[in-house]
Amino acid sequence: MGRTKLAAKNITFGYVGQLATALMSFILRTIFIQRLAETLLGVNALYSNILSLLSMAELGIGTALNFSLYAPIARHDTEKVKSYMQMYRKAYHTIAIVVAVIGLLLTPFLKYLAKNPGNITTRDLTFYYLIFLFNTVSTYFVSYKYSLVNAEQKNYVQTNINTITKIVTVFFQILILLFIPNFYLYLLTDAAVSLIQKIFVNSYLNRLYPYLTEKDITPLTAEEHKEVWSKTRALVLHKVGDVARLQTDTLIISSFIEVAVAGVVDNYTLVTGTIANFVNIIFNSVISSFGNLIATETKDRQYRLFRVYRFFASWVYGFSACGFFILLQPLIYLWIVRRHGPTWMLGTFAVYLLITDYYFKGDRIVLSNYKTAAGVFEQDKYLALIQGFVNLVISIVLVQKIGLAGIYIGTVVSGLIANITKPIIIYKVCFDKNAASYFLDSIKYILTELSITCLLYFISTLVLKNITIPGFAIMVILVTIIYNGIFWFLYHKTDEYDYLKNIVLRRFKKA
Repeated sequence: MGRTKLAAKNITFGYVGQLATALMSFILRTIFIQRLAETLLGVNALYSNILSLLSMAELGIGTALNFSLYAPIARHDTEKVKSYMQMYRKAYHTIAIVVAVIGLLLTPFLKYLAKNPGNITTRDLTFYYLIFLFNTVSTYFVSYKYSLVNAEQKNYVQTNINTITKIVTVFFQILILLFIPNFYLYLLTDAAVSLIQKIFVNSYLNRLYPYLTEKDITPLTAEEHKEVWSKTRALVLHKVGDVARLQTDTLIISSFIEVAVAGVVDNYTLVTGTIANFVNIIFNSVISSFGNLIATETKDRQYRLFRVYRFFASWVYGFSACGFFILLQPLIYLWIVRRHGPTWMLGTFAVYLLITDYYFKGDRIVLSNYKTAAGVFEQDKYLALIQGFVNLVISIVLVQKIGLAGIYIGTVVSGLIANITKPIIIYKVCFDKNAASYFLDSIKYILTELSITCLLYFISTLVLKNITIPGFAIMVILVTIIYNGIFWFLYHKTDEYDYLKNIVLRRFKKA
């Protein structure tokens, strides 16, 4: 099966899975807010964030090894794949132990990280956390096997397994909340289903790739070891910086403002994260295809497809960001605030900063995905550390002066550093070109998106003068038609659009 077909299959299953899990997640969150305390939602968000921080122990070994698998898979070199997977297995088992130890060492400090936890005792805070920790640690004993599936461009296998697991988990959690609203049972349900899934995945992937259980494995050469660890060392710096920049907002909110506010923010990030997941399915599904492309095609061909990839991303992320600017606050009002009060709504300035970061993060995903596929890790290995430092300094200083908005100012400013530097590196290393055209395109796309957003904002002041469900539905339709209509009108004669159109037409002819 070719790159395009595999990417299309990954995207199709990704969308089906994301639609199912998004619907279930929104139902679950609605019932959670009704049946359990606001503070518990904050604790749930805080502990998810802490365990994301602990995942820093992975330190990029997975990304480096995924890149290393592309070439032997393209050559059908099973023996070399076995060698890399053996190395991967040993590394991830070590990581599991490291995460477990660091996680346990953090338990005495939990009471300092959850400001104003209400009626939740220190004992409960600890036991809740240990359930989260168990879920995370046990994942490392299985997750490394997915790398082989994904390197073969069969991301849909992992997507389908995760979708089924999520649906089953949420179904039982909804039953718990409706009939026995207990946070312990809520967390233990997730842990039990996840454990069963991991046991199944281990068995299923062993049957799918029987050579993973073979003992006669030739170790990697010293040169191959050196290449993997060289990329890993560069990725360590990326990982540490990314954690400091991307995974600390909830921790700062919980520590400097209040743990309950982390729960309110989590409702917003549930919405933006759900849409981002839909969008990212397209772009993440082609990473392995890009890896294959880079291994087999010329730089001119790579450059052309990168421009198409970037054009489509600007269109899609611009559309979704525009929708958030117009519709996110009204959606939160209709979903939660009108029933549970204004404490569940964030200030408009903080929300606009959150959406601004969402847009530029989408731009960075395009760059990061291509860098990952190309194995370009060393050239900007200190960049993420600089970003993380800038984010922490600005966020911690400003949160004490202007509150929540100060945290997102730090996030936006630190993110823009990568939006400026990464294109320069990619264009030089991957395409032997100057990045000026990239930045000119960026200015063009941003001005287009801002103009359309301002037009739609003016229309929304009339349509959503009183926030109602019919008015909200009308505005959704107007945003969809007006944004995409104007964007199409301005760019439908470009080479990038023409390439995308031809792909779609070929797919329809074959269907």
